[in-house]
Amino acid sequence: MSVPMRTHSPYPMISVAEATGEIQSRLAPLPPIEVGFREALGYVLAQDVVAPADLPPAERSAVDGYAVVAQDGPLRLRVLRELTAGQRSDVRLNHETAVRIMTGGVLPPGANAVVMVEDTEEQDSVVAISTSPGTGDNVQGAGIDVQRGQAVLAAGRRIGPPEIGMLATVGQTRVMVHPKPRVAVLATGDEVVEPENEPPVGYVRDSNRYAIIAAATEAGCDVVWSGHANDEPALLEAAMREALSVADVLITSGGVSMGTRDLIKPLLAGLGEIHFGRIAFKPGKPLTFASIDQDGRTAYAFGLPGFPVSSLVTFEVFVRPALRRLQGLAEVHRPRVTVELAHEIQPDGSRLEYHRATVRWQGDRLVATSTGKQTSSRLITMVGANALLEVPAGAAALPAGSRLPALLTGEIVS
Repeated sequence: MSVPMRTHSPYPMISVAEATGEIQSRLAPLPPIEVGFREALGYVLAQDVVAPADLPPAERSAVDGYAVVAQDGPLRLRVLRELTAGQRSDVRLNHETAVRIMTGGVLPPGANAVVMVEDTEEQDSVVAISTSPGTGDNVQGAGIDVQRGQAVLAAGRRIGPPEIGMLATVGQTRVMVHPKPRVAVLATGDEVVEPENEPPVGYVRDSNRYAIIAAATEAGCDVVWSGHANDEPALLEAAMREALSVADVLITSGGVSMGTRDLIKPLLAGLGEIHFGRIAFKPGKPLTFASIDQDGRTAYAFGLPGFPVSSLVTFEVFVRPALRRLQGLAEVHRPRVTVELAHEIQPDGSRLEYHRATVRWQGDRLVATSTGKQTSSRLITMVGANALLEVPAGAAALPAGSRLPALLTGEIVS
């Protein structure tokens, strides 16, 4: 394939909102599978989980003490027996009897209150009670934790440790989940060498592939294929076909601009359909999104720019939400907050810019500080950043104190 130098892109420039809508409208959660709850960690629920019964199923004690009939005190009651958690008693209490009970023990018939052990003194199976127990004192009612028919977990929630515990609590040992997207990552470029190698002058170590692998893994995906191919059409096409044969999503870096060695767009056009190839967005204008029919299913491809910052920022803004959509998550985007600038920022003249920053609390305000000069090659501006400021295009500098929306990409430091 011979690719001449192009002076005009065949792809119209679209907005960030249009690109996001184009991606999200074409994606749907991957078809559900069934897994055991022990293996469900990290998956996303494909259906609600409903409690089959009240929890607890009967009234139980909230403290260590004595189950009694509510009445005026002080009292002296005959202790019939002891109940620990997991035991039940058919012995019915009256105003003259009590049962020693442990936290979590089921109240015996007739009991409607529990007196804390601190308010009692027992001797020779007779307990002296110094208080007047009232109806419901220290009693956990049936269904106080969960009621029968209640949705305890909602579809679209990622399963973490509390969710595993809830599945076990309600006896949901098999659960329908969306599978984790299978991702392939392809780095391109004649100038790219492995990180272990010393790059000759004009060459660079392959940072994009490993950063994207880490980002996709952090987003909840299984990276099933990765590799590098030089800027030769046959080599690139073979690598892309191999990757697409095993992956739901192919992510490439490099080769999407306008040079004679930028081959990803024409190759994707030959393999499938390109939905957009340029965005009014900085950094990452040549981001490309395509769909490919593959063995009776649809796979998706994202052609990311080659500069390290452009690659990671476009992943954050466009690819990560797409991967979360495929997982079935109810919320696919990063949290969005409003921040104040700690200092002046100069916008780009023509494109919405995602400016790397650190956000901190100052009193009740979130204040953002730039991570420095925002060139696309300075990966260090991503290191330690926990936010992407959405800086609108414009000619005038934004003064300190200006308020901007920001995507939170990490924890807020104090």
